[in-house]
Amino acid sequence: EVQLVESGGGLVQPGGSLRLSCAVSGFTVDTYYMKWVRQAPGVGLEWVSGITNSGITSYADSVKGRFTISRDNAKNTLYLQMNSLKLEDTAVYYCAVGGQRGQGTQVTVSS
Repeated sequence: EVQLVESGGGLVQPGGSLRLSCAVSGFTVDTYYMKWVRQAPGVGLEWVSGITNSGITSYADSVKGRFTISRDNAKNTLYLQMNSLKLEDTAVYYCAVGGQRGQGTQVTVSS
């Protein structure tokens, strides 16, 4: 059974950092293309970043240079390092594989 469990969200001031984690079970984290998506209040899902099974990463223009996606095969975990956070980064963040995503973790950027 595939399970994705996100953690690491919280309240942070503008300019701050957070690292999100996505614990994966049911497959190994480097098997499939995996991604982070987010949903802000009243807005649809937005793709944030992805990593292919071969390790090629990609980012939305809105987060490029600030966010870094990575994975740890030994821990079977996907990460999203978020630096220089902005108010507009406030959203629920989900890790996803195929059409499945976890329960999400709330990130709130506020002064």
